[in-house]
Amino acid sequence: MNVDPFDIETTFEEKALQVYEYQRENNLVYQKFCKALGIQDVQSVDEVPLLPIQAFKDTEVITVTDNSKLSTQHSKLYFESSGTSGMQRSRHYLLDIDIYKESLIKGMSQFYDLQNYVIWAYTPGYNENPNSSLITMLNALINSEGSGLSRFLEVGKPISGTHLEQIKDSGKRLMLFGAAFGLMDIVESSTNLPPSTIIIETGGMKTWRREMSRKELHTKLARGFGLPEQNIHSEYGMTELLSQAYSLGDEWFECAPWMKVSIRDPKNPMNELEYGENGLIGVIDLANINSCSFILTGDRGIQSEDGRFQVMGRWHAQNLRGCNFLIDRD
Repeated sequence: MNVDPFDIETTFEEKALQVYEYQRENNLVYQKFCKALGIQDVQSVDEVPLLPIQAFKDTEVITVTDNSKLSTQHSKLYFESSGTSGMQRSRHYLLDIDIYKESLIKGMSQFYDLQNYVIWAYTPGYNENPNSSLITMLNALINSEGSGLSRFLEVGKPISGTHLEQIKDSGKRLMLFGAAFGLMDIVESSTNLPPSTIIIETGGMKTWRREMSRKELHTKLARGFGLPEQNIHSEYGMTELLSQAYSLGDEWFECAPWMKVSIRDPKNPMNELEYGENGLIGVIDLANINSCSFILTGDRGIQSEDGRFQVMGRWHAQNLRGCNFLIDRD
């Protein structure tokens, strides 16, 4: 496949249609899905079907040019979603980890000057998953930052004032990543952070045994860390995607140029809803070149006319009857 997902000279539409043809021909799972829907040739991105995210739990979603070599050609490297023992987890196979790292760094650089930041991460629960996409992401960011001050924070220990002074002396800003439940734990035992600090929460809104809205979470984090609320940002990503979207101090997420979101009708996901209507979040992630770039998530959201979107939680499973996988299992 000679499409470069990050090529800025080619339009998103052109790249997406080329990727669709490639994956429909060379991804057995997506091929079956398109056949089940009776869709083959498409004229625009709007006609491209979105594969329900459940597929990453049910089967191996891999795009290879020679399916007879599938068992030996695909990498042993994969991302796996978190979950309790015995729980069915999503698995996203990676043929080229460098594509993920390129998407990560180039994507974040659309929103942040990464060389100005020291990266800290607080990830209780995630470190036990060796195939966590979040841990891989944070390791890549930490390793790419040259000051030696970037790190994973020790679980259960307060933030070190000495380490904060070192960051101040370096002339850089602090960027602290963490899932909601972890950040809410650490905020209780921490002093105020430097006023230029950016907090990036990565989801996991179910904390303290209850669901917390993103607005409520951001208010609590801002007050707890002594920061203005516009310094509390969010990342929208998942095991099944190799790109992320970011919200910069409000509830609206923006995508990198090779990622596009739409809001779909849960009863008929081929239908895109009007701006402001509540529906299922669909994602086209061209960095998923070796799996499937066209994904129907289980997340509920709305979209504005400028393309930004809000995430409003999970869609209840009983409301997803129109999103059956439509694939005969072998």
